[in-house]
Order: sequence, then C-alpha cells, then structure tokens
Amino acid sequence: MPASCVRLMAEGCAVASVLGMLEEREAAARVRVESLREEAARLAEVLEAAEVELGRRVIAREELVEALAASTAEATAEAEAERDAVPPPAPGSVVPPWRDGCR
Repeated sequence: MPASCVRLMAEGCAVASVLGMLEEREAAARVRVESLREEAARLAEVLEAAEVELGRRVIAREELVEALAASTAEATAEAEAERDAVPPPAPGSVVPPWRDGCR
C-alpha cells in the first residue's frame, strides 16, 4: 500500500475522531438546551403565579386605602354634625350654673 493511502487512512481516522467528538459535544449541547427550556417553562409558571399574587395584594391594598378614606370621611362628617348640633351661645346670654346630672 502506498504511503499516501496510509496517510489518508490515518487522516480519515483523525477526521472521524474529531467528527465524533463534535457530534458528542453537539448531543450534550442539545441535552443542555432542552434542560434549560424545561427550566424556563417552570420559571415562567412560577413567575405567572407570583404576578397573580402581586395583583391580588395591590387590589387588597387599594381597597383598604379606599375603606380607610371612607371611614375617615364618615368620622369627620359625624364629628362636624355633632359640633353643629349644639348651637353656640348667643352673645349676651347667661350660662346657667353647673348642676349634678347636667352635661
């Protein structure tokens, strides 16, 4: 067998060996990509659940703020109504002395 044929066979083995290594690396990269896709899908579900929870908490806070504002407005209105219910003394009027049982 001529030396050139031996060299080609040796080079062919080296090429086959390199090709095999590249195929192994490609297969490993495919496995890694699939694993990352699965992880991304799982994280997308977790993110969606967290966004739903955040939305509920934002709504709860907004409703609480509205309820507290309404309660404060009602309390203020009641206090003003009580204050306005008792007429102030007229100028020059005489205030009676305090007695037990009077408020």
